[in-house]
Amino acid sequence: MDAVTSQLLLGIIPLVIGIGLIYWVSRRKFYRRNVASLECFSSFEASVFVRFLERICKWLAYGLIVLAILTLWSYSRMKKDKEKQQQEVKTEQSEKDKEKQQQEAKTEQSAYR
Repeated sequence: MDAVTSQLLLGIIPLVIGIGLIYWVSRRKFYRRNVASLECFSSFEASVFVRFLERICKWLAYGLIVLAILTLWSYSRMKKDKEKQQQEVKTEQSEKDKEKQQQEAKTEQSAYR
């Protein structure tokens, strides 16, 4: 696996994990609500601990999403650079082929004289 492909994977994986974390935290919060739309906890300590843990998870998810966006941006830059290098190699090869053809044509012309 080359560097460009690994960069793509390093961008997609944190993005999926970040979105999954946000979904999981929001889903837990939704299902904790009762008929009056109030969150229900078994105790005050559970309330404080769960909210604190969910807040940390959400900030971690936001960080993972930002990291994924930066990594995907880096991937796009690396891919453009790689394509540009390949294009330069192709143009160099085509220029060499043209020079060869010109030399062969000159050789053929001098052979006829």
